[in-house]
Amino acid sequence: MKAHERWTRLLELLGEEGHLSVNEAVERLDASAATVRRDMDELARQQLLTRTRGGAVAATVSYDLPLRYKTARRADEKQRIARAAAAFIPPGAIVGVNGGTTTSEVARELATRADPGGTGQGEALTLVTNAINIANELAVRPHIKTVLTGGVARPSSYELTGPLATTVLEHLALDYAVLGVNAVHPHFGAACHDEGEASVNRAIADRAAAIIVVADATKLGRRAFAQVCPVGSITRLVTDTEAPDDVVAQFTAQNIEVIRV
Repeated sequence: MKAHERWTRLLELLGEEGHLSVNEAVERLDASAATVRRDMDELARQQLLTRTRGGAVAATVSYDLPLRYKTARRADEKQRIARAAAAFIPPGAIVGVNGGTTTSEVARELATRADPGGTGQGEALTLVTNAINIANELAVRPHIKTVLTGGVARPSSYELTGPLATTVLEHLALDYAVLGVNAVHPHFGAACHDEGEASVNRAIADRAAAIIVVADATKLGRRAFAQVCPVGSITRLVTDTEAPDDVVAQFTAQNIEVIRV
């Protein structure tokens, strides 16, 4: 297991348990005690946990893993989901994309495909995002018009939130919204942990003619604190082959197209 994968799992365990001894972490991570101690020391240096005698406790911060620690989780599934979602976006479209590991992969797929100029100005696509990391990657692509909202940056997700972000979005019209979420439930809809992110993501969804939710199987059938959009607003759900049949059936019963890749 690579370092970032261990760190991600260690933080997940702390989020579930609240505290963890070195010996418990050794057993759960299948790593040596020396490795676990180094990992705990490094995460403590980054203020993501608090070291104790013989272990660690969860830091007094909201448990939402920083994006850089999420990238290794289900990477293959996310790349397949991204390719499938990007295939639904035609050249010349205006697309809103929020922050997250899967949506970042979608943005990369869109940025690297060989689309002709779709707007008459040599631009194959217009991409509107509140994610700093996505805008940073796409800004160097001259064939893509990249629009970044204003707002206050959330360190854990690189997303811009607040009224500066939503005000910009109120004046735009989008063909598609591609949304990464923390949970998508057949009754509660798409949701995320932070209400500030949910507000901006909701604004992206409201301005779009079609909404594509990208979520791996671990997020299906779950609920999170703040709703992004009701289930009836979702046009298409792109997920992976591990998505449970019974949960998928609940979405398709509501006329939502579910793509499993």
